[in-house]
Amino acid sequence: MAVKPAETRRLYLQIADKLRALIDQPDFAPNGRLPSERVLAERLGVSRPSVREALVALELEGRVEIRMGSGVYICATPNAAANAAPPETELGDSLLDIMAARAVIEGAIAASVAPFSKPKALKVLRGIYETMAQEVEAGQVPIGADRAFHVAIAQMTGNDVLVRTVTALFDERHSPLSTKLRGHFESESTWAAALDEHKDILEALEARDAIQAQAAMQRHLKASLERVMARPKHT
Repeated sequence: MAVKPAETRRLYLQIADKLRALIDQPDFAPNGRLPSERVLAERLGVSRPSVREALVALELEGRVEIRMGSGVYICATPNAAANAAPPETELGDSLLDIMAARAVIEGAIAASVAPFSKPKALKVLRGIYETMAQEVEAGQVPIGADRAFHVAIAQMTGNDVLVRTVTALFDERHSPLSTKLRGHFESESTWAAALDEHKDILEALEARDAIQAQAAMQRHLKASLERVMARPKHT
């Protein structure tokens, strides 16, 4: 008996394929407006966050338009986005998968370095946190400080492979898929909440508490994902 090969395409791309087929049905989207994420998720038997990623992929393709507070609408004719949309291979990994990987890896890193944190490294980390706090207070988006904070913790391991891994996972936020998701669904309160979470991580490391350091890191990454994937009012 032949074994069916496993589907290797990213889940959100598989869902996007199914949504394209549904969009092509004349009675699927009255007045051009798609059903809500909840309805689509139930119909396709997948999670709402995965549907959201698929919809953003279709928006990058130029097939739909996401209007915050209103819904998702079929584009009647190809638009500029369709011509400029990146190939599937360049859209980026699922943000769900990225953040899950970061929670495992960075949580373990935080736990491993906490008991042996050196004063000099902790001083550097606090300086990065203070820079982030100043930028948030000034209404700026502290991407650079955020990246430096996570990379600095990885550097405390002295393991270049882990440093490269953490850096690469963080930089996936700049992929077309992640950029579009964050642009639509991150709110003004995102960075204020993230700042408090970074403070919890910092204080756990300063206390050299491995359990709390791991927990604080994982809470932060989970909350960061939830802020992007939180349900908008129109869905």
